[in-house]
Parts: sequence; structure tokens; C-alpha cells
Amino acid sequence: MTLFLTVLHVLVCLILIVSVLLQRGKGAEIGAVFGGGGSSTVFGGRGAGTFLSRLTTGAAVVFFATSLSLAILGSGRTGSVFGDEEAAPADAPAGATFEEVPPPAAPEAAPEAPAGAPAPQAAKP
Repeated sequence: MTLFLTVLHVLVCLILIVSVLLQRGKGAEIGAVFGGGGSSTVFGGRGAGTFLSRLTTGAAVVFFATSLSLAILGSGRTGSVFGDEEAAPADAPAGATFEEVPPPAAPEAAPEAPAGAPAPQAAKP
């Protein structure tokens, strides 16, 4: 069911894109640029809906329906895209988890001067 809805969703999406791109704009005539009479109406003056406008409306309704259906069907799924197991770090031994990896060793301290030797002095500039 989900596969069918996904394929339908993609097809309707492509139809919607093509139908919107093929339509003419509302003020595409040269008279609309100079304040022609047809451009002054807000909702009228366009006449009956063309085939492309009806196709766009139908595709939009189906697009929203498939989007909602896929969202509802996908909301019940649990799990991760990456799998159920946690990955160990790359330098960890095989089969180790994050808790089993030992911390890095502390750097060694500088050797101390013998007790009877004078302390080194800073160079004068």
C-alpha cells in the first residue's frame, strides 16, 4: 500500500509541476502592463477554467491526499534508518561497545632535575 501511494505521489507531483509551468500567467498580455481593462478585476474576467487549470486543481487535491496518507502510514513506524545496533568507534576492538573502549593514556611528564643541581635560568634578551 505504501509503495503504491509513493509511486502515485511522485507521478502526481510531476504532473502538478508540468501543469503549473505550462499555464499562462494572469497578467501575461501586453495590455495588463499598461493598465488594460481586464487586469483591473480581482477574481473575474478570466472566464471558465481551462483544461490546465482544472488539471492543476485535481492534481493538487490528489497530491495533498497522498501526502496526508503517507504521513499517517509512516507515523506508526519505529526504528532507525541506520539500523538498530549502535556502532562502535573505528579504533575499538571488534565487538566492543562505547563503554568497553579504554580512555587514552595520559602524556608523560617532563623529567625533573636532580635535587643538588641548580635550576635552569631563563635566557636574558
